[in-house]
Amino acid sequence: MQYLANVLFLILLVVGFGFFARNVKKLIRNIKQGRDINRSDRSSDRWKNMAMVALGQSKMVKRPVAGILHIFVYVGFVVINIEMLEIVIDGLFGTHRVLSFLGGFYNVLIGIFEILAALVIVGVVGFWIRRNVIRLKRFNQKEMEGWPKKDANTIIYIETVLMCFFLLMNAADYYLQSIGYGHYTQVGSFPVSSYIAGLFNGMQPEVVAIVERVCWWGHIIGVMLFMNYLYYSKHLHIFLAFPNTYFENLNPQGQFDNLASVTKEVKLMMDPNADPFAAPAEDAGEPGKFGAQDVMDLNWVQLLNAYSCTECGRCTSSCPANQTGKLLSPRKIMMSTRDRLEDVSAIMDANNGEFVADGKTLLNDYITPEELWACNTCNACVEECPIGISPLSIIMDMRQYLVMEQSAAPIELNNMMANIENNGAPWQYNQMDRLNWKDEN
Repeated sequence: MQYLANVLFLILLVVGFGFFARNVKKLIRNIKQGRDINRSDRSSDRWKNMAMVALGQSKMVKRPVAGILHIFVYVGFVVINIEMLEIVIDGLFGTHRVLSFLGGFYNVLIGIFEILAALVIVGVVGFWIRRNVIRLKRFNQKEMEGWPKKDANTIIYIETVLMCFFLLMNAADYYLQSIGYGHYTQVGSFPVSSYIAGLFNGMQPEVVAIVERVCWWGHIIGVMLFMNYLYYSKHLHIFLAFPNTYFENLNPQGQFDNLASVTKEVKLMMDPNADPFAAPAEDAGEPGKFGAQDVMDLNWVQLLNAYSCTECGRCTSSCPANQTGKLLSPRKIMMSTRDRLEDVSAIMDANNGEFVADGKTLLNDYITPEELWACNTCNACVEECPIGISPLSIIMDMRQYLVMEQSAAPIELNNMMANIENNGAPWQYNQMDRLNWKDEN
């Protein structure tokens, strides 16, 4: 019986990390449904970008209140989870505060953990107030109704409970240390929980010990549940922000890549020695689709973007089209892309990893042409995203499909392209009159 707790703890770890590994495998499979794209260039710039943006939070602090609160939560969770090493050792071998042999350094660590835990609580309370009391506009738009709002608040509650378990565990430990109960020898520095320990005055030591164990188990079970909830949550960015910023497009904003298939056709047209009637080479393969109709037509970095989206709404709040009442919301573009990718994933799960057409596509069923054509390609959404996501790249790929595969551009755009073809300018002027403007002065 004395080893029952250790066995249960081992089972908890195996199940928790096993389920997490399963979800990671599925996540990688889903992202690989996208087209291949080379993002292996400029490795030093990519490492620098990841360090500045994902690790250094450089874009978060552009909005100071949200930035500071996020740093509290971000740094707190990263540093406090160092203590998980001790919890794992204690749980597997039945020890208690096994790292206390570090002496003074251990005291410093516990003190830092506690201060950060308190700051995490301050941060998540601030986030809850901004979402549910102040009700900032960007957190209460149409696409945030239902699950997205519930998900955001669920994470806030989980983080609060985890930090409370941690501080109550330490408070009970500190109290039992102060009275010399059992194996609770005096070790560690408890700058926050020492004040909470007063709650246990007058309680039986056995009861306080039970509280300490309940909080210890509650904390580790909560961490396992939180870790496996992330796959289904917008907080998947906790892990994906790092690869997402590493693989970010480092070209100047506004620089778009020409379609290779179109470039090839234009070069053939301009080549005086090319035979326009020549049959394609036998190994030429099927011609590629222009633009993107479904998630499989997007590249894998765009799909990584969709999973990395924090749903913070900075992109939408900065979008001039959205501010003027148009249907476009860059955040909704990313959320719809992830929703479609998850639906594709469910189909693959049900068909042994193979995708079976379900009669739906990202275009029209999840994102409408009206949303796409409302974009003025200003790049505000890309500039504002705290982890380098580009809704614009998805919008442009889907526009290409509408224009080049379906000839479904708005009439104004069709008129402009016809004028360029016929008149060499976007306006419907005779070519003989193109220089008349010079005589106006």
